[in-house]
Amino acid sequence: MRVVSLIKTASKSILRNRVRSLLTMLGIIIGVASVIVMVAIGEGAQQEIREQIESMGTNVLMVFPGSLNTRGGVRQTGARRVLTLTDIERLSTVQGIAAISPVARASGRIIGGIGNWHTSALGVTPDYLTIRNWSLSDGEMFTQRDIQTAAKSVVIGKTAADELFPSQDPIGATIRIGSLPVKITGVLAARGQNAMGQDQDDVVLLPVTTVMRRMSGSRFIDQIMISTVSMDLISRVETEVEAVLRTSQRLSPADENNFTIRNQSEMMERATETARVMTALLGAIAGISLLVGGIGIMNIMLVSVTERTREIGIRMAVGAREGDILLQFLIESIVLSIMGGAIGAGLSFLLIWLTSEFIGLATVIDPAIIFISLGFSAVVGVFFGFYPARKAARLNPIEALRFE
Repeated sequence: MRVVSLIKTASKSILRNRVRSLLTMLGIIIGVASVIVMVAIGEGAQQEIREQIESMGTNVLMVFPGSLNTRGGVRQTGARRVLTLTDIERLSTVQGIAAISPVARASGRIIGGIGNWHTSALGVTPDYLTIRNWSLSDGEMFTQRDIQTAAKSVVIGKTAADELFPSQDPIGATIRIGSLPVKITGVLAARGQNAMGQDQDDVVLLPVTTVMRRMSGSRFIDQIMISTVSMDLISRVETEVEAVLRTSQRLSPADENNFTIRNQSEMMERATETARVMTALLGAIAGISLLVGGIGIMNIMLVSVTERTREIGIRMAVGAREGDILLQFLIESIVLSIMGGAIGAGLSFLLIWLTSEFIGLATVIDPAIIFISLGFSAVVGVFFGFYPARKAARLNPIEALRFE
């Protein structure tokens, strides 16, 4: 018998018992849909993490005060503040640095416009926008001269602008951050939430010297952000930055670093690797239902062999060989699996759309995983359909004809 004829015969057999066939395929349908949806969610999470890390800037190194220690499996950065603006001046001589900015943090309630708003204030330099690949939607950034004079200027984020000036232009308006009056010179372009769900637009930027002299009263900074000329230079620049800071901090060769340098590419690699492992785990868990679906197919095929014993005997009596019977039931099992896989793939598109539309999770459909899932469902059909098919092929024709 030709394979095409066997496929037609298998399809007719399946359609004769539509409800039973649908229930048989249910495990495969759920399995394939689960695998595709889980992998799509995992891939979406990876992409979102990459985008959020990239939004921190291009070719970025971040320097934090304190050494990175491992205690009980938890990595913590020391709290002692050691970085100063002098370190910024010394690091500016390192070859390969495209932009460098200190970050001094402060907090306070903003009063102005129609009311007040609590947000975080960052003291930075104009290079901060270059490093973060951030632009202004309106107005202009404060200048290097403003840094030198500790000017009372501020650039506010979109969230702060919307909360304080919902229906008017904030440029030129004066607000108070704590007790410090400052003039708004620009509004940052909207960026939305980061990977941790924090609103990146809920921020105000001031000259770093303004924060240090007029708000915190501290000579230390909380962070140094560095952007290299190209990604290829990150490792070399990181090594030179470490050497310069060790000299600046007067550390002996035996002393550990009292600062921590984090590489953007390393951060991205670790974050995406974590997301990749989670995606694999989700896919593996969802894949278990495919095996359960395969067991269901095997059970139904065994029942089908028993029900059609007399039919098998007639086929053998008119010349069907053992291989023909084996192939007939094996193809029927494969058709069941592939049909279930196809329905599951269609269902997965609906679930992914619902997930993105109503839950708001980022999803990325990888065409490869669809074909892999369909191929795996066919393999499940072969694997779990072989035993019932072999049992049917090995029936004794005489006994099969006598079967009631």
